[in-house]
Amino acid sequence: MSGPVPRHIAIVMDGNRRWARQRHLPAIAGHRAGVETIRRTLRAARERGVEYLTLYSFSTENWSREPDEVSGLMALLEETIRRETASLIKDDVRLRVIGRLHDLTPALQKAIAGAVDATSVCKRGVMTLAFNYGGRAEIVDAVRAIVKDGIEPDQVDEAAIASRLYAPDHPDPDLLIRTGGELRVSNFLLWEVAYAEMWATSVLWPDFQVKDLDDALRSYADRERRFGR
Repeated sequence: MSGPVPRHIAIVMDGNRRWARQRHLPAIAGHRAGVETIRRTLRAARERGVEYLTLYSFSTENWSREPDEVSGLMALLEETIRRETASLIKDDVRLRVIGRLHDLTPALQKAIAGAVDATSVCKRGVMTLAFNYGGRAEIVDAVRAIVKDGIEPDQVDEAAIASRLYAPDHPDPDLLIRTGGELRVSNFLLWEVAYAEMWATSVLWPDFQVKDLDDALRSYADRERRFGR
C-alpha cells in the first residue's frame, strides 16, 4: 500500500450488541466476538506501520446498560487482559489503559496494572484501551489537575491541558475509524481528535476485517491534511 500511513489510529468499536441481536445471542457474545476483531486489527495495523492503536472499549455512559451486560464486560476485560498479556509481550506491543480506572473493582484494577507493567518494556507498538472513559471526563480531570498543581490562570494554555490528559505521551490520532454505521464521535478523545481524519463504515465491529482497515488506510492516504490552515 502506497502513501502516508497514520502513526496513530483511534477506533470507536460500534456494533457488538447489534451483531449479537442479529444472531439471537446475548449481548456479551457480541463483545466476545469483538475481542477477536481487536486481535486481528492490532496485528494488521502493526504490519502496515501503525504505531498506536486506541480502542473505545467502555464509556462512562455505558454504566447505564443492563447490569448483566456491564458485569459481563468487566469480567471479559479481566479475562482478556490476563489471557492476552503473553501474546502482547511476544508481539512486543505495549498495553495502556486510560479512563477513570479508580471506579473499577480492585481485582480488575490489579489485572490492568499487572498487564501494563508486564508490557511496559515492549517497543513495537502501543495498544491503548479506553475503559470507563469519557472525553469530557478526561478534560475535567485535566482541569482538576491544573487546579491541584496551583497553576495561575495566565499560565493555562493548550500545553498545560494536554500534558495532564490520560496519555500525554501519545501523539494525537491521525485517523478516527467508526464502525456500525453511525456518524458521531460519542465523547471519544474530544481533545485529541481535533484534527484527525475520519472514516466510517456500516460494518459492525465483530465483522470488521483486514480489508476494511485497508479501505480506511487507502482513504487516509488519498487525503491532504491541512490542520485548519
